[in-house]
Amino acid sequence: MEIEENMNIKEGKFLETILAEKKQEIAQMPDENPKPIRQTYRIYDYLKNHSDQLQVIAEVKKASPSLGDINLEVDIIAQAKNYEQAGAAMISVLTDPLFFKGNIEYLREISKNVQIPTLNKDFIIDKKQINRAVNAGATVILLIVACFENDFDKLEELYNYAISLGLEVLVETHNKAELDIAHQLAAKIIGVNNRNLKTFEVSLQNSTDLVSYFKEENVYISESGIFGKKEAQKVAENFNGILVGTELMQANNLTKSLTDLKIKRKNDEH
Repeated sequence: MEIEENMNIKEGKFLETILAEKKQEIAQMPDENPKPIRQTYRIYDYLKNHSDQLQVIAEVKKASPSLGDINLEVDIIAQAKNYEQAGAAMISVLTDPLFFKGNIEYLREISKNVQIPTLNKDFIIDKKQINRAVNAGATVILLIVACFENDFDKLEELYNYAISLGLEVLVETHNKAELDIAHQLAAKIIGVNNRNLKTFEVSLQNSTDLVSYFKEENVYISESGIFGKKEAQKVAENFNGILVGTELMQANNLTKSLTDLKIKRKNDEH
């Protein structure tokens, strides 16, 4: 894993290393005044109203710590437009520059060129990042419970702040304890990451283990480890959507790859 070696990420210290860098990045970040939210549909409502099929959140991702370079030469605007035309429910845009080779400008440009919701995918731990996301056109942000270990008050503060601006929030969890925290927040959109952010190992068992604790009023997204129809079918019954990056960034036939992931759901209870 080339990026790991270059960035000296020690085994089991992925999230810790990323958050240390993120704090330095935030210290240099200007504090912006948030503008009105870009107008599009609410992703929560969309997922509730299109529960007959597994919906796809398609990600623009050039690289990752686990895989290294994924697609550095991609035309991000063309990729985003192709996602939209192929039927993605939302576009996730990586904005972390160091570990994922993302950029806030990617979010800004993509949000200008698509009509559907955009998600700011980053390790968000400060209001400055939320203001920046709004001004770059995001309509949804990611808050990762694991980034707020033993600090529920900070997580709740950022969640409520984002909601007050008109954003929707995808709250990412990884285990039962984190899922309980998301429910305690009264989060409406909850992600289950199949990747352990401490080790970066992936297992779809994460998603299947937690479904018995799901609540009917929420929508649930399975994240990471979805590389095709086989994995999508494993989670389709209990999840409203999947977040897919690498598979779509490397697809030879993007439209077919994305369409294949939109599995018909047997159970539209959630």
